[in-house]
Amino acid sequence: MELRTTFPVEPSASKISYDDRVMFIGSCFASAIGSQMNMGHMPVMINPAGAVFNPISVCNTLDSITNRKQFIIDDLHFYDGIWLSFYHYTDFSSDDPLKVLEKINRRLDDAYGHLKYTHFLFVTFGTARVYKLKKSDLIVSNCHKIPAEQFESKLLTVDEIISVWSAQLDKLKLLFPDMQVIFTISPVRHWKDGPHGNQVSKSILFVALDELQKHKTAPKYFPAYELLTDDLRDYRFYAEDMLHPSVQAVNYIWEAFAKSYLDDSVLNTWREIVKITKAYNHRLNTDSPTKAKFFAERTLKQISELKLKFPLIDFSREEDHFLKMRNV
Repeated sequence: MELRTTFPVEPSASKISYDDRVMFIGSCFASAIGSQMNMGHMPVMINPAGAVFNPISVCNTLDSITNRKQFIIDDLHFYDGIWLSFYHYTDFSSDDPLKVLEKINRRLDDAYGHLKYTHFLFVTFGTARVYKLKKSDLIVSNCHKIPAEQFESKLLTVDEIISVWSAQLDKLKLLFPDMQVIFTISPVRHWKDGPHGNQVSKSILFVALDELQKHKTAPKYFPAYELLTDDLRDYRFYAEDMLHPSVQAVNYIWEAFAKSYLDDSVLNTWREIVKITKAYNHRLNTDSPTKAKFFAERTLKQISELKLKFPLIDFSREEDHFLKMRNV
């Protein structure tokens, strides 16, 4: 008796290896899947401007990177004692504008260095709703909890998304001919719009991406949204807020993603390395120095074995951690 509407996820013709740089840009769901690759020490960069949710802001992020933009103080906004950027997530904000600019520009430089060698760019759209700063008509990536009356809210149209992203795909192909762009739609519901508004917003994204897949650069699509809402389709697979996917759901979608984009040898390597990452993140529930040293010695041995098998992968962070644990 089949109690779920499962569906096959087609394997990608192009596979991701440890030699391929990957970038994830978009909603927090892009961060969730990108973080899985990061756990396995794959060469991935996730949201260089922080999480961005709408197609225009994702485009703006890419333009800032590819245009080698350097932010200056006039690009920042001062509100309630904090300097912030409407192109960036709150993580970049500070009471010191020089710190904000230094962090933004350093991250942009790192992002360009990564993007120019990126083979796979995953773009996740979360909503078709945008917020425009009234005094400048700027579509912001984040409202930073500034009073709502300073913004105008609107839904992008399908044509607007297609126009902006057709130009972006052309630009990326010109700059980075070997890059493969893969779109996804976040299964996270934007409840501020209400159930109907959220569905309308997601529908706009689906229609736009369906059209964009016909673009001459042949972008691909990964069904993250469908895996949660059509396959799992149960509140058991949502977090406590009932909007975001649970850890179990993210792991399920990651497994589908990995089967599509990683071959068996790469996935086995990822699994071996993740064991070390989990050991690094694990906090021992013991006050016994002997047990801690034993755990450290065992993990250091595993790291040494992995370094022989994968000499180009950097385990210095984990190795330093366990050397300190062993030598205490």
